[in-house]
Amino acid sequence: MTAKILSAAPVVAQIKRDLLVRCENLIQRGITPAMCVVLVGNDPASLSYIRNKKKLCEEIGAKFTLLHLPDSIDEKSFLNEIDRLNQDPAIHGIIIQLPVPENLKNLNIPNLVNPAKDIDGFHGLNTQNLYSGSVDLSLLLPCTPKGIINLLKFYGVSIPGKHIVVVGRSLIVGKPLSMLLSNFDATVTLTHSKTKDLKSLTRTADIVISAIGKAHFFDHSFFDASKNTVVIDVGMNTLDGKLTGDINQADVLNTINAITPVPGGVGPMTVISLIENLITATEKQFKG
Repeated sequence: MTAKILSAAPVVAQIKRDLLVRCENLIQRGITPAMCVVLVGNDPASLSYIRNKKKLCEEIGAKFTLLHLPDSIDEKSFLNEIDRLNQDPAIHGIIIQLPVPENLKNLNIPNLVNPAKDIDGFHGLNTQNLYSGSVDLSLLLPCTPKGIINLLKFYGVSIPGKHIVVVGRSLIVGKPLSMLLSNFDATVTLTHSKTKDLKSLTRTADIVISAIGKAHFFDHSFFDASKNTVVIDVGMNTLDGKLTGDINQADVLNTINAITPVPGGVGPMTVISLIENLITATEKQFKG
């Protein structure tokens, strides 16, 4: 049996239809949702991500602004720019594009953005929702974890009681995703580079979610065909000039039940979740 491909396209289309209606409702009230991405320097991957955000933002009728700062900017000037955006009533969502240059890495980047405008979902007041056990996906939650949950729900992949192995413990994906899955009653094993005998964990998992950033790290030997494992590939790597995931998809297709493609899987789910957060943030700022 060949694994089912869990494409983001139909999920994104469904969410997009809802966002078009919500955005139009705001526009009819005289409010055009507007986001600003703050980019410091010229990281090629960041520029690519920003293009995708801009495209989808404008497709639903929202406004996109890029604040492109030089990588030589000092801390004080950078903080002044963020403060200006926090105070600007015409900007409803702010993203500080990661990574930032070395000279800004001492700053507490996640908490610089006003939590009401934090459409990345990284501010402590927003991640607190994860710690408190919330399963409300309409909150300003981190975008990749939210997108993965929505994708699993769309394809009818049950979460409660399942053993889910998350590979990677970043603050952007691994840690918040582990908490969110736990809130949905999964039994979560959070693994990382120091985990011993990773194969013994992935081979017994119902769902494996990889976010380690190593091209084709996982082959069929990491999975047990009898488990009908669902694999979510968060990896965004370049191999032979092509975008590829952490999973060697061609090698595992006959060993697992379903898998997200790269590209066309988790990436688009992250972007649509970001735009969803923008509309939610705007609605909350103009409640009533």
